[in-house]
Amino acid sequence: MSDFRKLSQAMYASPQIQPDQLDEAKSLGVTLVINNRPDGEAPDEPQGAEIEAAARAAGLDYVAIPISHTGFSEPQVAAMEQALAGTSGPVLAYCRSGTRSTLLWALAQARAGQSPDDLAVAAQAAGYDLSPVRPAMDMFAASKDE
Repeated sequence: MSDFRKLSQAMYASPQIQPDQLDEAKSLGVTLVINNRPDGEAPDEPQGAEIEAAARAAGLDYVAIPISHTGFSEPQVAAMEQALAGTSGPVLAYCRSGTRSTLLWALAQARAGQSPDDLAVAAQAAGYDLSPVRPAMDMFAASKDE
């Protein structure tokens, strides 16, 4: 059974997924899988190519936006924003625990004009804490208000 956590009507975050979970994702309406885990981070876990092959076999789109221990960068936020804007159905993003995926989603949504407070409530309901990126979210929101 999966640990897909609903962040919004169009977004799920998850700890590391297995190829056999992609049918479940598809049954939830997911159309895009986003891998936020760098290859090699856990060699005993499925690597990106294996998840990509399983996603495509299930009829799902796939994109990798890896986030390492060094943290987030502007290109990663832009890539996430673009990936979310370029799909017509729900998205499943995953990493080791789902935290990096949730933080990147929140940054991209704040940059797109979503309320940081609303995003924090949604993340909290799914068991994630946005406080590590809250200053950046607020900065993105403030730039939208100008």
